[in-house]
Amino acid sequence: MTEMTELHETFIKTLYELNQTMKELFESGNVALIADMNAQVKQLYRLQHGSDDSVMQALDVECNVIYNNFDMIVSVLRTTENGEIDRGAQTALNKFLHNIDEAVVNIAASLGVV
Repeated sequence: MTEMTELHETFIKTLYELNQTMKELFESGNVALIADMNAQVKQLYRLQHGSDDSVMQALDVECNVIYNNFDMIVSVLRTTENGEIDRGAQTALNKFLHNIDEAVVNIAASLGVV
């Protein structure tokens, strides 16, 4: 288990906020929340890539899962007509969300949170 630092705590807090925003987005359908998600993903990236912390560097693979899947969520949402998500888009979004959730669990385990 790794000793929790302020950097790790801030990273986990931002990750938690991202998950809450994602949950709200997909429960409400309010695509305006994508801007909040984007800010949270950028904050995660800054925290991780702006650090020489070996733990943060070791999270690179899982973090890239989050970054890449978020980009794909945005891409899918941008292609929907009139903001309506069809069955194919919903399937893709569910897969991207699953990938992000799995990465979050792996990160939390790496940091000794779960």
